[in-house]
Amino acid sequence: MNNKYDVIIVGAGPSGIFTAYELTKINPEKKVLIIEQGKPVNKRNCPIPQLNKCIKCKPYCNITTGFAGAGAFSDAKLSLYDSEEEEVLVGGDLPKIIGNAETKSLIDYCDEVYLDFGGDKTIAGIEKKDEIRKIKNNAKEHNINLIDIPIRHLGTEKSRELYERIQNYLLNNNITILFETVVEELIIENGEAKGVVTPNEKYFGEKIVLALGRKGADVLSDFCDKYNIEKEVGVVDIGVRFEMNTEGDIEKINELMYEGKFVAEVAPFKDKVRTFCQNPNGFVAAEVYDNGLSLVNGHAYKEKKSTTTNFAILCSHKFTEPFKKPIEYGYKVAELINMLSNGEVVVQRFGDILNGKRTWEKDLEENSVEPTLKTALAGDITLGIPYRTMTNIVNFIIEMDKVVKGFANPDNLLYAPEIKFYSNAVKIDKNLETNIKNLYAIGDGAGLTRGLMMASGSGVYLARRLFNS
Repeated sequence: MNNKYDVIIVGAGPSGIFTAYELTKINPEKKVLIIEQGKPVNKRNCPIPQLNKCIKCKPYCNITTGFAGAGAFSDAKLSLYDSEEEEVLVGGDLPKIIGNAETKSLIDYCDEVYLDFGGDKTIAGIEKKDEIRKIKNNAKEHNINLIDIPIRHLGTEKSRELYERIQNYLLNNNITILFETVVEELIIENGEAKGVVTPNEKYFGEKIVLALGRKGADVLSDFCDKYNIEKEVGVVDIGVRFEMNTEGDIEKINELMYEGKFVAEVAPFKDKVRTFCQNPNGFVAAEVYDNGLSLVNGHAYKEKKSTTTNFAILCSHKFTEPFKKPIEYGYKVAELINMLSNGEVVVQRFGDILNGKRTWEKDLEENSVEPTLKTALAGDITLGIPYRTMTNIVNFIIEMDKVVKGFANPDNLLYAPEIKFYSNAVKIDKNLETNIKNLYAIGDGAGLTRGLMMASGSGVYLARRLFNS
C-alpha cells in the first residue's frame, strides 16, 4: 500500500469535506486522504426511534460521529449574512482572520455548492423586513439584541441525503476516505508535520489538516498539549435545550426568520447569553460523546413535525488565569448531570425551577408542553448546572418573556446538559497554519468557526491556500 499523500485530512465534518471538495476543483491531481473515525453517512443510524431509548452505541455515537459530523443529524441550517451589514455577525472568528468581504464571498460560494447537491432553494428571513425590524427594536428596548440573518434550512433527513451525494462525489473524484479509523498520533519532526498514526498504519502527507469538529475538540486539545501546538484558552458554552409550544410570538418568529438569534448580557454577572440552533416544530434529541456522556441537541425535519419549538440557551464563559481547561470544565458539568440521572438527559419544568422543586414524571404527564425527547429523565437540572450559569439562564428567560410572550411559561421545558465544545482556539495564521509547519487547523473543533456554513467556508479557504500560499 502506498501511504504517501499530498494532503491528509483528519475528520470528515463540513470543514474537512469542503477542503477535499475544493481540492478536486482546483488541484484534482493531488492525492488526498480523509480519515474519519465514524461511518459513511448512509450507514449512520440512531436506534432511539425504534427502541425508545439510547443504548450508547459503541464504539461511537452515530449522531455525533461519521461523514458530515454532527451536521448530518442536526436540523442543518445554513446561516448566510445580511447584505446590509458590513460585518458577518455569526459563525465564529474566520472573518477576523480573512476579513468580512472574503468571508461573504466564501459563504456565497458554499451556498451554491449546497444548492448544487440538492439544498432547499427557500431562504427564510429576507421578506417582511419591516416586521422583523419591529421585533428587533422591541428587543433592543429590553437590552436584548436580535441578530436577524437569512437562513437556508436543509432539514435533518434531507441533509443526510445531500451529504451522501457529496460523499459519493468525493469518492468518485480521487478522494480516498478511511472510515472507522482513529488517528492516535501525529508525526512531527523538527517542528514540521509529516503524517499521522492510526492503530494499524502510518500515513505520510505533505500537508496535514486537523478538521476534528466539536466532537473532536478534546482530541485536538490533547494534540496541542502533546506536540506543543500553540493555543489560547477559549470560551465554553454551557446551557440547556429549551422547549415551548409553537404558538403566539414564537410562531411569528418562526414564520418571519425561521431562527431568531437573541443575545443579551443579563444581570447580575453580565455574561453573554444567547439562543442558538432554533428548531421550529422540531424534536429534542440525545447524543452521546466519549466516555458515554449523554448531551442534548435539537433536530428539525422538512416533513415530520411536532407542536413545539426548541433551541439552545447557552451561557458563554471565558476563563481567566490560571485556569486553562475549558473543555474539561464542560465535561465535568456534563458528568455531574449524567451522574444524577444514571446517564440520561435530564428535563425540568421552568416553573419547578422557579419554585425550587424537582420535576417528576407525573408532572410531565399533566404538562401543557409535551416533551419530544421521550428518553429524558424528569429531575432537577439545578443540582448539576453551576449557580452562575443557571442564574444567567433563568434571568435570560424572564427578560426574553418581555419580547417573546410565553417564553417564561412555567410549563416550558429545560433539558440538560447542552454544551458546545469549541474551546481550543488554536493559534493559526492567515493561511490557517499552526506554529507547526504544514499542520493546519480548521472548523469548529479548532475554535475557528461555529456552524455548518462557516466550517464549510474555512475548508474552501484552506484548500485555496494550501498550495498557493
